[in-house]
Amino acid sequence: MSLRLKKLRHKLAEAELEAILISQGENRRYLSGFAGSAGFLLISERRAILATDFRYVEQTQSQAPDFEISRTEGELQNWFPELASSLGVKRIGFEANALSYSSFQKLVKMKGKKSLEFVPTEEMVESLRAIKDEAELELITKAVELADAAFEEIAPKICPGMKEKEVAWEIERFLRENGSESLPFNPIVASGPNSALPHAAPSERAILPGEPVVIDIGARIEGYLSDLSRTICPGNNDKTFAKIYDLVLGAQLTAIATIEAGMSGEQADALARMVIEQGGYGEAFGHGLGHGVGLAPHEQPRLGKGSSTVLDDGMVFTIEPGIYLPGWGGVRIEDVAVLEKGKVKVLSKARKID
Repeated sequence: MSLRLKKLRHKLAEAELEAILISQGENRRYLSGFAGSAGFLLISERRAILATDFRYVEQTQSQAPDFEISRTEGELQNWFPELASSLGVKRIGFEANALSYSSFQKLVKMKGKKSLEFVPTEEMVESLRAIKDEAELELITKAVELADAAFEEIAPKICPGMKEKEVAWEIERFLRENGSESLPFNPIVASGPNSALPHAAPSERAILPGEPVVIDIGARIEGYLSDLSRTICPGNNDKTFAKIYDLVLGAQLTAIATIEAGMSGEQADALARMVIEQGGYGEAFGHGLGHGVGLAPHEQPRLGKGSSTVLDDGMVFTIEPGIYLPGWGGVRIEDVAVLEKGKVKVLSKARKID
């Protein structure tokens, strides 16, 4: 944690900030190790304070040994001014994308009382989280392996007549029984026309022979996540499925083979998008190629149109092209990958259709 704090303090100095108030949950955990659901970090050049209520004080002592623990009582305005004053700082950053409007209003009211200046920041900690260290990568790999195992266990059992919700429950049960913490997102099991909806919720619909079934699942190990999508076709595959599947797989394999460090997220996206466009289905690939995976299901970097994020070694992200045809269905294939020595290394191992 000390190295992470050092990097953050460097960013604070660059932004001419004396301290920062961290309220976003994943950022709080990343910097301190504290996994509780409530609390704030107040970090200055010399001090790092974790402020939380009585429910979590004992937990913070074991999970955040590098932090001073401050017990809070009541609303933010009741305890924050004195805590900030104890640091001897005036110019304090806050996370504009995480702090609620109500809490911001309370900060503004404090301003006059203690001559504090509050400065909005964006993506300051998130940009640090984009590069994973060895310990993070090990946990992500374990989460990937668990999702792989869940798919390999459940996929052969999926047959026409099963309901989407039945399949989703079997997947969730396997993940939880084999070590996943709370799932990073509800499993997606979408069959037939439902599979044309990228984020369809499992329904009572029964799977029919020869139609696509999109399965999108993830596991969580010590806070770190995985994300896996596969598309299967129980029963006899029709010609449309074979054509669409081959095109999506070709787009994914092209991206895996050609993405390099130094590219922007938009350039990486274009590598796969070009394949699908040349196949005549460019309009049916409506989302980005991928997103970062770590403590959150979607984090930096973003691989998609308009993304100027520069890809670098240590970044972990999904590669997930898809084609979605209303009335028929969709195909998505998603792996988690890491950039190593400038090239893509795929972590997901779950089988794909040959």
